[in-house]
Amino acid sequence: MRGGTLAAFAALLAVLPFLFPNNFYFEVAILVALNAIVCVGLNLLIGYAGQISLGHAAFYALGGYGSAIAATRWGWPAWVTIPAAVAAVGLLAWLVGRPTLRLKGHYLAMATLGLGVIVSIVLANEDRVTGGPDGMSVPPLVVFGQALHGEPLWYAIVALVLWLTVLLALNLIDSPIGRALRALHGSEVAAGTLGIDPARWKLRVFVYSALCAALAGALTAHYAGFITPAKASFLHSTELVIMVVFGGMASVWGAVVGAAVLTLLPQFLTVLKDYEMAVFGAVLIATMVFMPRGIVPTLARWLARR
Repeated sequence: MRGGTLAAFAALLAVLPFLFPNNFYFEVAILVALNAIVCVGLNLLIGYAGQISLGHAAFYALGGYGSAIAATRWGWPAWVTIPAAVAAVGLLAWLVGRPTLRLKGHYLAMATLGLGVIVSIVLANEDRVTGGPDGMSVPPLVVFGQALHGEPLWYAIVALVLWLTVLLALNLIDSPIGRALRALHGSEVAAGTLGIDPARWKLRVFVYSALCAALAGALTAHYAGFITPAKASFLHSTELVIMVVFGGMASVWGAVVGAAVLTLLPQFLTVLKDYEMAVFGAVLIATMVFMPRGIVPTLARWLARR
């Protein structure tokens, strides 16, 4: 079943480019894929491990800025800067997560929110390194001496990364690691009696979700050729959490669907002009009222009943 779903998803990603009439559609599809990469990792943290994070955009921005600074200021080749930036963000997440994940509930949410605010302020004020509020230019990604340009090529790159991220996440949740995370979500005390170390497993999934965000951020920076501190804003973190909840927590496919729907929806609502955000909010409210478990789990439940 899982193999068939993954094959169908791969086929969908491969067919979509032939349906796009112009580069605008490629740009939107790339944005969907980048958001989905972050949401898949974030869903493991929120949906499976039950740990809230309101500052995940900080890791997203640090991945982009880390790769941009290494390439621009230090002259590193871009194909080296991305893994280096992702690894550095993973290390930071490990250092921050050790004390932070000892907190629970609202306290954990406030701590992660504070992390996002700190990163956003630092990126905006260290103008000699980051370019300040105006952001900084990012050199193109160069592989084997060739600069990667063009939306179709970038779509192929991010689609492949998304598919691999989904594959890894599905394998993870079906492994003993996934069962440990679900046990933590149910009850940390009960999980501890079964020999599961809550602190260690929460830290691992926190680092993994940060790695996904950093990778998406680095790819975004090199694709767009520019990055600003807005990528680390609280609003961006909130958008990512909403995507996860909207699509369905504890569902890898829900994270993908939530990222796709909430990235595409504003594109369709632009015709409403001044009422765009009002309708967007109404859609969110209606979905949470009639589909409180999220789109994918609710639809799956309905289909199972029928």
